[in-house]
Amino acid sequence: MTTTTDVDFRTRLQDWIPKLVLSPSLAAMLVFVYGFIIYTVYLSFTDSKMLPSYDLVGMENYTKLFALSAWTTAIINLAIFATLYIVICTVIGLTLAVFLDQKIRGEGFLRPIYLYPMALSFIVTGTAWKWFLDPGIGLEHTMHLWGWESFSFNWIKDRDMAIYTVVIAAVWQTSGFVMAMFLAGLRGIDNEILKAAQIDGASNWQLYRRIVIPLLRPAFLSAFVILSHLAIKSYDLVIALTGGGPGRATELPATFMYSYTFTRNSMGIGAASAVIMLMTIAAIMVPYLYAELKEKGQ
Repeated sequence: MTTTTDVDFRTRLQDWIPKLVLSPSLAAMLVFVYGFIIYTVYLSFTDSKMLPSYDLVGMENYTKLFALSAWTTAIINLAIFATLYIVICTVIGLTLAVFLDQKIRGEGFLRPIYLYPMALSFIVTGTAWKWFLDPGIGLEHTMHLWGWESFSFNWIKDRDMAIYTVVIAAVWQTSGFVMAMFLAGLRGIDNEILKAAQIDGASNWQLYRRIVIPLLRPAFLSAFVILSHLAIKSYDLVIALTGGGPGRATELPATFMYSYTFTRNSMGIGAASAVIMLMTIAAIMVPYLYAELKEKGQ
């Protein structure tokens, strides 16, 4: 015979089992994610060089950071890269999504092709595009072998154009993922709304401009947040493609942080740059999460 005590024990056990299962993951996340974030913030206020130091120097590292021309270059490059990356990925992703939403034949074949680049690591993408864009072995060399001797495409070696090769590689890898986001948004739109607009005489252009695009606002916002996050923390793609060069032509905050922390023996300045990157990502993520939670609470 089951007693009340047994029932209470089973109820408490059922409540505690999920917590016990998740507790190791939660503890690891608290230590290795949030713990190291706090530790990095602390190091940014110390005079750490090659090894961590615990002598506080206040805002000195931040003052030095913004006085460095390399950091200014990294910020300018990030502005160029992030702007082009987000805009081009959004345009291409939306265009491909609209194209596939027409229920074309072969959609099941085309969709994985568009999504395939996202399955690759940024290291693989950077290495492949480095070979493709290298004038000595890539596209330019191939055109010369085919008889087009005047063809020239040496952006990867040009200090003024190298940052755009990073944009090309990043857009190639991520556009398919953005397409999938927009396609999901398009497939979630109520067809009755579109049919009613068509009955009222709306053209395809008016249909997309006045109804479809406004209804895709959540997809646009999600794409912006994800692409901004990827742009700010871009490291492996740059290292594999250009190594931050030529010179500092493709230096980004992530490559700057690694360089100053681990190769230039300026851990305090590197930690300060990491904190600035974290604040930038937080400035994008927090309003987005607030808006999402507020919308769900209504």
